Amino acid sequence: MKFFLFTAFLLVINQLHAQVLIHAHNDYEKPEPLFNAIREKAFAIEADVYLVNGQLAVAHDRKDIDSARTLTSLYLKPIDSMMRAHKGFVTADKDYQPVLVVDIKADGEKVLAELVRLIIAYPRIFDGSAHQKPLYILVSGDRGPIAKWKEYPASVRFDGRPTELYDTAALSKVVTVSESYGKYYRDNKLNKDSLIAMIGRAHSQKKLVRLWGAPDFPATWTAFQSLGIDIINTDKVTECRRILSAKK
Repeated sequence: MKFFLFTAFLLVINQLHAQVLIHAHNDYEKPEPLFNAIREKAFAIEADVYLVNGQLAVAHDRKDIDSARTLTSLYLKPIDSMMRAHKGFVTADKDYQPVLVVDIKADGEKVLAELVRLIIAYPRIFDGSAHQKPLYILVSGDRGPIAKWKEYPASVRFDGRPTELYDTAALSKVVTVSESYGKYYRDNKLNKDSLIAMIGRAHSQKKLVRLWGAPDFPATWTAFQSLGIDIINTDKVTECRRILSAKK
């Protein structure tokens, strides 16, 4: 089963390299968390989390934590209901397979342990033996020790960094390579050579590339398309989808 899931995963990554995908940044802060991102077929739907009293609270900062807003209530329960309604798929479009990005703000290993518990609790979402297109959690932020990544189930994968070194086992768990836009934009100029070199290295490893912290405007989105960046990080999911779809 693990070999089947990994092989299927590689096929999906190869297909995704041919597209430009949308990352719904800080989705939980929007008027319709999860639902608007799914309507717009966002590839990645992001939730920042803290472990509080045994629950994964969804918030950008600790001061904003609301015990009623958890990863389970905002994301897992609704997704489970959608997959029940659509017989193992998130929507009626069986080709649409979003990724739940969990940005761990603190206590990486403890949060990862809780994520594993939740994965077991929601087999309809994450169990590959239940249907052909299980979802997975893409872990960003405090991701725990790289050496331990291989110990997590197939439903837990990781957001990599251009400067990190991975052995074969860790590299197989990496889906994306992400970096700050500010690392490539200095003195009012984008260092395209350095950025293109990073994109090339990531693509040679069959990883998807995302930049965060970039100006969130159509000109940026289309420029990133032309540079070969796979995932557009945006707070404006509906507008971004409209612009990108019009460019096809």
